[in-house]
Amino acid sequence: MDNRTEVRDFLQSRRAKITPQQAGLPDAGTRRVPGLRRSEVAALAGVSVEYYAKLERGSLGGVSASVLDALARALQLDDAERAHLFHLAHAADGTTAGMRPRRRPSARWTPRPALQWVLDGITPPAIIRNGRMDLLATNHLGRAMHASVYDSTPGDTPNFARYTFLDDDSHRFYPDWDTAADTCVAILRTEAGRDPHDKALHDLVGELSTRSADFRRRWGTHDVRLHGAGTKHFHHTIVGNLELGYESVDMISDPGLTMTIYVAEPASPTAHALDLLASWNSMALENPPGTESRSAAP
Repeated sequence: MDNRTEVRDFLQSRRAKITPQQAGLPDAGTRRVPGLRRSEVAALAGVSVEYYAKLERGSLGGVSASVLDALARALQLDDAERAHLFHLAHAADGTTAGMRPRRRPSARWTPRPALQWVLDGITPPAIIRNGRMDLLATNHLGRAMHASVYDSTPGDTPNFARYTFLDDDSHRFYPDWDTAADTCVAILRTEAGRDPHDKALHDLVGELSTRSADFRRRWGTHDVRLHGAGTKHFHHTIVGNLELGYESVDMISDPGLTMTIYVAEPASPTAHALDLLASWNSMALENPPGTESRSAAP
């Protein structure tokens, strides 16, 4: 992804979101485009119009942290947007590639035995994903909960983004599909800023942009987010509707990976549904398809 284009589009999109009233400025004169003028952002950030125009053309290389902070305040960036701006600046400096952990391009990541034991020791559904939204590991209940995602790409690494935008079944799995789609794209956009040299991410974005108008439109908004905690709604084919809180943590031992644990309110309908799903999954594991016919054979 071209850094200068990313910087330009991000700054322009954030500037367009701020009204003069929100910035505490008088709304004087005719505005040809939504949001603030470049001169207004420059004044709020304490830099010259010429300098801000240069930044908005994509030239973030060598910009000081104090200027980036001033831009973040002027554009009223949230924590995720501010972090994204700094990631873009690091990429412009060429520091992102040096800071990025080395990866073995031909090796597919698999959980260490001890990590899988940790997952299996967690009672509620738990999953591990990367910034590209690949579903890399689960415990038993996490896999049962995401069975539709696994079924969408049999034999391949499941990917939440491909499932969301390329499989119609996702509209059933995510009752609030629009929110799920917005979140998915924002996570991918955040990862693109954090690791702009990830070829697999480039390929994924290219594939989804080609095949999904819904993805293209959302990608063009340049929205980013930190995906740490909240509530999600799912509809499972076996146990029905699930309303689950979730907590996500970055894995220090595996940079770039995130573990998410889903929990239900105690004694709630969702808690009972998870108990039912756990019981159903245990029976399925104990009696895989074809077991009965084999045991009945002479």
